[in-house]
Amino acid sequence: MDLRIFTEPQQGADYDTLLRVARATEDLGFDAFFRSDHYLHMGSATGLPGPTDAWITLAGLARETRRIRLGTLMTAATFRLPGVLAIQVAQVDQMSGGRVELGLGAGWFEEEHRAYGIPFPKDKFARLEEQLAIVTGLWGTEVGATFRYDGEYYQLEDCPALPKPAQQKVPVLIGGHGATRTPRLAARYADEFNIPFASVADSERQFGRVRAAAAAIGRDGGDLVYSNVLVACVGKSDAEVARRAAAIGREVEELKENGLAGSPGEVVDKIGRYAEIGSSRIYLQLLDLDDLEHLELISSEVQSQLT
Repeated sequence: MDLRIFTEPQQGADYDTLLRVARATEDLGFDAFFRSDHYLHMGSATGLPGPTDAWITLAGLARETRRIRLGTLMTAATFRLPGVLAIQVAQVDQMSGGRVELGLGAGWFEEEHRAYGIPFPKDKFARLEEQLAIVTGLWGTEVGATFRYDGEYYQLEDCPALPKPAQQKVPVLIGGHGATRTPRLAARYADEFNIPFASVADSERQFGRVRAAAAAIGRDGGDLVYSNVLVACVGKSDAEVARRAAAIGREVEELKENGLAGSPGEVVDKIGRYAEIGSSRIYLQLLDLDDLEHLELISSEVQSQLT
């Protein structure tokens, strides 16, 4: 089981904070550092000192880390034009020496679009499908050839399809709970399918839909990586778990039900239940980015039991 660190900087984190967490992620042996792509805080958080841009952050981290994978869960298709996004991701991949992964989603948080003057179209999913076709098509075009796309929402003419990423293929992540269109898109475009904040039973059901959608187009569903995002709240004692839950404004029992909370042994056991239904990668959502001791505990007493 791969363990990756997932952060939500819109809740309140500047670049220096993210750099500390990314370096700890690397030093403690985790596989990757991912971040959300949002411009507005959610819930009761103040969001201070203000939002950071996902791909600008990852560009910085690409030069200040050495080993860990870097990516988004999920880049909002509403934030960027697909040709521009393909250039941004390719450049950050080059800057990292080939360590970038692109999670791409339709975009859902209407309030942040209104706050920053970003259009929030009704037909977001259809636009996402065209974005996936364009981004992967640009990267897959041979050097010296040109790319053309004539879609309903985007049109590209005589595009040189440059620059290319450092990797031969940047892994693409698609995720969500949708029963029909999401599995179909994942089957066609994804290297990894991710379901956020879902139970074991719901994850198993959704993974099955993706495998069935892959089979329907002649693809082996086993070609995809299947993964989960789950909030983490681990402690050596009940008091430590309670302290960490309070720090993020959550209740211990709710976290145990919906996330990975409790003692290291409890968390390892629950991760095992996800592994049994085909999940091979867990993104640990860390909401208190100042608590690096939490990362150290997960590394020494959870991750060490999964390798």
